[in-house]
Amino acid sequence: MAKPDDVHEPDATTSDHDESAPHEREDEPATTEEKDEALDRVVLEGRPRLYRSTADLLATGTVAGIEVGVGVLALLVVVHETDSVLLGALAFSVGFIALRLGHSELFTESFHVPVMVVVAGEARWTHMLRLWGGTLLGNLVGGWVLAWLVAVALPDLHATAGELTHEFLDRPLDLETFALAVLAGAAITLLTRMQNGTDDDVARVVAAVAIAFVIVGTGLLHSVLDTIITFVAVHAGEPGVSLSAWLPWFGWVVLGNVVGGLVLTTLLRVVRSRERLMQWRHADT
Repeated sequence: MAKPDDVHEPDATTSDHDESAPHEREDEPATTEEKDEALDRVVLEGRPRLYRSTADLLATGTVAGIEVGVGVLALLVVVHETDSVLLGALAFSVGFIALRLGHSELFTESFHVPVMVVVAGEARWTHMLRLWGGTLLGNLVGGWVLAWLVAVALPDLHATAGELTHEFLDRPLDLETFALAVLAGAAITLLTRMQNGTDDDVARVVAAVAIAFVIVGTGLLHSVLDTIITFVAVHAGEPGVSLSAWLPWFGWVVLGNVVGGLVLTTLLRVVRSRERLMQWRHADT
C-alpha cells in the first residue's frame, strides 16, 4: 500500500525519503501483526501534524481549547444543577468527543503519535517540541476566550467554577498532586491509543466518554481542562483565584501530564513496537 497522496512531504532540509515505507515491502511474519498495521497508520496519519505551518498549528490548538471549553461548560452546568461531579464528568465528555470528530489538537494528546513519528525517523525532535509548544499556547488562548464568554453569559456558574478551582489550586505542590497529574497524562494518552486503534466512530465516542469519566470523576489533574475552569473563575473575579496562584500549579501539573503520557503509555508502546519502528528508520536510509 502506497503512502497517501495527501501526506505532506518535508523538503530537503528536513529529511530525505528515497526508500519505500516498511508497510510497502513484504515483511516477516512477526512484523505483519495487527499492532504493526496500527503503528503504520499512526505514523502515516501523524506525520503531517508535525509539519503544519505555524498558523495552522496555532489555529488547531486554539480550536481545541474552545472545544474543551464547551466540555467545561457542560461540566459546570451539570455540577451546578446536580452537585454531582460524576454526572459532570459524563457531561464533560462532549469536549473529548468534539476533539476527536473535529480533528483538533489538545496538548496532552500530542505524546503518543508525535513520538512514534519521530522515533520512526519521519520527523525530528525539534518538530515535536514545536508541536507541543504551539498546541499548548493555542489551547490556552482558546480556553481563555471560551472561559470569558462563559463567565459573562452565565454568572450563575461563577461560584461553581470557584469551588472547583479551589479544589485543585489549593493542593500543595507535592508528590500526591504530581501523581494525580501523571495519571491524567497516562489516561489521555491511552484515549489517543484507543481511538487510533479503531476506525469505528462509535468505539471512539465510547472511549472518549470513558476517559472523561476517569479523569474528571476521579479528580485527576489535567493541565488544560482544569486551567479552563480556573480561567472562568478568574474572569468571574472569584476570591482567592488568580493567574499568579495558577501559574506554579500549572507548571507542576504540565510536568506530571508529560511524564504520565510519555513514560507510562508512550514509552511502553515504543518498546513493544521497536522492531517495526526500526524498519521505518531503515526505510529512510
